[in-house]
Amino acid sequence: MLYLTADKFPVFVPFGVIGFYRYFWYMIRLLARATYRPIPLPEYPTYHAHEDVTIIVPTIDAGEEFREAAFSWLQGNPKEIIIVTEERMKGPLEELARSVDPSKIRVLTVPFANKRLQMAHGIRNTSTDIIVFADDDAIWPPTLLPYVLACFEDQKIGGVGTSQRVQPCGDKMTMWEVLAAMRLTIRNIEIASSAHIDGGIPCLSGRTAAYRTIILKDPEFLHGFTNDLWLGNPKYHLNSGDDKFLTRWMVSHGWNTYVQVCKEAELLSTMKPNWRFLKQVLRWTRNTWRSDFRSIFMERHIWHRHPYVAYTMIDKFINPLTLLVGPCLVMYLLVKSTRNEADGGYHLPAWNIIVSYAVWLTATRTAKLLPYLWYHPKHVIYVPCWILFGYYFAVMKIYALFTLHKTGWGTRAGIGDPATALAAAEKEQANRPVSPYMDQPDTPVLRPYQRPATGLTQQTSSFGTDYPDARQDMEMAYHARKMA
Repeated sequence: MLYLTADKFPVFVPFGVIGFYRYFWYMIRLLARATYRPIPLPEYPTYHAHEDVTIIVPTIDAGEEFREAAFSWLQGNPKEIIIVTEERMKGPLEELARSVDPSKIRVLTVPFANKRLQMAHGIRNTSTDIIVFADDDAIWPPTLLPYVLACFEDQKIGGVGTSQRVQPCGDKMTMWEVLAAMRLTIRNIEIASSAHIDGGIPCLSGRTAAYRTIILKDPEFLHGFTNDLWLGNPKYHLNSGDDKFLTRWMVSHGWNTYVQVCKEAELLSTMKPNWRFLKQVLRWTRNTWRSDFRSIFMERHIWHRHPYVAYTMIDKFINPLTLLVGPCLVMYLLVKSTRNEADGGYHLPAWNIIVSYAVWLTATRTAKLLPYLWYHPKHVIYVPCWILFGYYFAVMKIYALFTLHKTGWGTRAGIGDPATALAAAEKEQANRPVSPYMDQPDTPVLRPYQRPATGLTQQTSSFGTDYPDARQDMEMAYHARKMA
């Protein structure tokens, strides 16, 4: 690379600064990951899965992947698994429940398939202290629930996430699954480092995440969760991005989060084994833009609660631009290489520029992927695909930024329109008899209070850290009501 810059070195200094900046922070992440430690199991745990955990699974499928996942969840011995689906899938899923464990699996329905409404319906029908949301293809190790519950020994923690790995759909991983696995390895490093540096996490992944039930039963939360609009426009009713919403709620309402990055709590999840993986990534990217904009510029709690996480969000904003600087520079040099040096042309031929840049990219990107390649050395052949995907991803992030109004699911047919689904659910709720599991409107535990004016005055739920004694009183009232 120094040879490439021999005659115009000062011009390349800004690009060198960008490269130094990116790899400097990457080394900080690696160092933080190396010093990170998961929360160990307590000797005398407060929470036990068979008494305190309900698993809620919003789904519209009943395939073999679901069956395998359900058996893995039952190994952790939860009190109950609630499957929430649409009406047409009730029969197949009840049959699946009977074939797995009818004593622990309950099937509920909503009028239309809508993930957030399905999750909210499951919350209202939960009676345990801890709720774990799981995707219908998330396969757990038997030790996952104990390690997740260990985090809740700290009464300030409201949500807990886990590390992840890709489960191949077939006997051999496709190129798309390898790309997804590489992304997950980098994500595991990022979430462990951010949890270690300032206790925050950009997103508690919806594939599997646990929360205190008392937080989610707050009527303010349930209303905001099912009426989440982009830019306040009813046309842009959000269905996906539920995990981002939940993470922001923890931050803005005074709850801490943690993530268990260890083999004992590492789940397996399938990814799209074909080009549809790109549509998944596009949906995730739009959700990230929308949520991070809200965290950084609108809610702004992230700045004082988790400044390092705020930095990572800003870094993601500018990352597409810094990544595309390299190819733009190479194209500029290729054009200049067609002229004679006497006429201001570049001193190296085009083939030399291309080869030098390709060697540099391959070396640096391979170095970044070493945490993954250490366990999968044969996948080094996919490094060129990873490089191309990185540039595609940068362009796609810019495209996603200008299409944030597109709120459709994108990869799964049968997901209902959010506004229609919400109207149908409200109508059904009005005509439905009250369930003994559901909190009544006059429950004192769920009454909101007004946060004192602090520059960002807003009404919050009853569980902010500004009033730790009030939160403890409400938790005690919740436990007393449950025992009664």
